[in-house]
Amino acid sequence: MKYGIAFFPDKKIQDIANSYRKRYDPHYALIPPHVTLKEAFEMDDEGLSQANSHLEKVSREIAPFLIHFPKLSTFHPTNNVIYIAVEETEAIKSLHEKINSGVLFHERRYAYIPHLTIGQEMPEDELHDVYGSLRMKRFELSTWVDRFHLMYQLENKSWTIYQTYLLRGSSE
Repeated sequence: MKYGIAFFPDKKIQDIANSYRKRYDPHYALIPPHVTLKEAFEMDDEGLSQANSHLEKVSREIAPFLIHFPKLSTFHPTNNVIYIAVEETEAIKSLHEKINSGVLFHERRYAYIPHLTIGQEMPEDELHDVYGSLRMKRFELSTWVDRFHLMYQLENKSWTIYQTYLLRGSSE
């Protein structure tokens, strides 16, 4: 089965993201706006049990933290994706690294860039037009990250939550 790990920003940020996603993201109906912490991966039942133990441990080590979404950016020319950037902090970097260790370690094709996708699989001309019209917009959005989710993909390609992990570490 295919799994992934992400967190969802607050409703205000999801509403803003969806105002763009419904036009520019063909995956709009498959998953709510999210920030990926681990790309999709295959796992069997035994792996799932080990992953669950690993993620429980991670959730006890990381305290809730605030993140900021300051601006729009793109992965072009590597991928035709437009996203709202997440300001990279030690907290999100640590959460990502701890999740992607141990039984969930896999080599990544790309460096981790925390982001919230608002457009993808766009023709190059459309990407340049949309990005050109939106790139000067300042978002100045913030949300608390106090949980993350292990999700799995259904047969219709949509994603649903399998398990939620509350961040319970102490903030020092």
